[in-house]
Amino acid sequence: MRGRCMEAWKKNSVHTLDITGYTAEGLGVARLEGRVVFVPRTIAGERWKVRLEKVNKKMAWGRGVELLEASPERVEPDCPLFGKCGGCQFRHMTYAEELRAKRQRVADALERVGGVHLELPPVLGAEAPERYRNKVQFPIAPAPEGGAAVGYYRARSHQVFPVEDCLLQPETVTRLRRAFVQSAVELGLTAYNEGTGEGLLRHFYIRTNHRGEALCCIVANGTDLPEADRMVEALRSCEPKLMGVVLNVNTRDTNVILGPDYKLLWGQDYLEEELCGHTFRLSIPSFFQVNRAQTQRLYGLALDFAGLTGRETVLDLYCGIGTISLCLARRAGRVIGAEIVPQAVEDARANAARSGVENAEFFCGDAGAVAARLAEEGVRPDVICVDPPRKGLGPEVPAILAGMAPERIVYVSCDPATLARDVKRLEELGYCAQRAQSVDLFPRTAHVETVVLLVRQGKETAGLGEI
Repeated sequence: MRGRCMEAWKKNSVHTLDITGYTAEGLGVARLEGRVVFVPRTIAGERWKVRLEKVNKKMAWGRGVELLEASPERVEPDCPLFGKCGGCQFRHMTYAEELRAKRQRVADALERVGGVHLELPPVLGAEAPERYRNKVQFPIAPAPEGGAAVGYYRARSHQVFPVEDCLLQPETVTRLRRAFVQSAVELGLTAYNEGTGEGLLRHFYIRTNHRGEALCCIVANGTDLPEADRMVEALRSCEPKLMGVVLNVNTRDTNVILGPDYKLLWGQDYLEEELCGHTFRLSIPSFFQVNRAQTQRLYGLALDFAGLTGRETVLDLYCGIGTISLCLARRAGRVIGAEIVPQAVEDARANAARSGVENAEFFCGDAGAVAARLAEEGVRPDVICVDPPRKGLGPEVPAILAGMAPERIVYVSCDPATLARDVKRLEELGYCAQRAQSVDLFPRTAHVETVVLLVRQGKETAGLGEI
C-alpha cells in the first residue's frame, strides 16, 4: 500500500483528480492519497488529469493537462495576459463563482482559524468588475532584446514583461504608459537593473480619479530626469486630463517602490477624489483604496457597524488620509485618527479642514503606541475602528484595545487569515464577533475585504442599521 502511495506521489506523474475548493490565492484544491494538490486555473466541481510539477511530503503543485469534466461556471478568459502575469486569478470562471469562492475563503478562515461561526451573507460584488483600479505601478527593467520593459511581473517572478493594456486599469493608464515608453525610447533613458544597481528608470506610477483626471510619477535612480520637459510634453499630449507629473528619487538598493524625495516636474503634485461625500487630496504616497465605488460600500458598512448616535468618541487606527475617520465624524461626537505615515497624517488634517470637519484630530505614530498613549491619558473611546495592513494587528494591539474597554470594535480587513487570528485574540479578551460582511474591492483577483463587528460581552447591539 505504501509503495503504491509513494509511486503516485512523484514529480511528473499524471493523475485524475477532482477539484473540491480553492486556496487563498485562488488555486484549485484536489486530494491524492489523502494529501493536497494545488492546481491553478481550475474550478470547484471539475475533474482534471493533473501532472505533478512540484512535490514535497505533505502537498504538491500540479498543472492541468486535460479537462475531463468542466464546471458550468467555466468561461473563456477574456484577457491574453491571464496566466502570464500575477494580477488576476479568476478570469476562467463566472463572476458569480468568484464571489462564492471568496465567501467560502472568509467563512473557512473565521471558522477554522478564529473559531467563529457567523451567518456570513453573500459577498457584495462590484457592478463594474473591470477597469476599476485608480492606481497602477508599472515596474521597469531592461528588456532581453534591449531597451526597457515597462509592464507587470510574470507570476511568481521578478521578470518584467511589457503590457499594452490591462482590463483592470482605466484606458487613461494605457495611453499614458504608451506615451511614456515611446518618450523614454526617444530620449535614450535606461531601465534600472536590480542586479547591478545601474540604469535610471525604476517605476512608472499613475493615479486616476472618477473624473478621469490623472497624476503621473516617474521613479528614478537619480536626482534628475534628462530633458524632463520633453517627457512631460509627451504625457500631456496623450492625456488632456493629466494634472501633474512628479519625479520621485529612489537611489536605494531596495524593493520599496518610492524613495523619500519628490520633485514636481509640471502641474500639481496631487489629485482630488470624492468619497462618501468628502473630498480627499491624494499625494503620491497617500494610501487610498483602488476601487472607489466598492470602497464607498465598504466604509458605509463600517459606519453602519459602528452604531453611532452622535455622542460617541471613536478611535480610528491605521487611518491613512482620514477616509474612514471623516465618514465616522458625521455621526460621532469626537474622532481620533492614528497613522504611522507622516505625509498621510498631513493629508488627513488637510482633508478634514477642506471638508469643514472640526470634530476629528489626527496623530502620527504606530497604532499600538498611539492607542497606549491615549489610554494612559485617560481617553476611553466608545468605538474603535481598525483598518490594518495585510499583516493584521501587531501582537500587542488587541490587549491595548481591550484595555480601553470600547463597547464596539469595527475591524476592516484585507486578509481573511489575519482577520480570523485577530478576531480570536479579541474574543479571548472579551469581545464577541457578531456580524460580518465581505465586499469585493478587487474583482478578478483573489483579494477580498471584510468588515467584522465585535461587541464587548454583555453589551447589546441595538440601533445598528440594516445593510
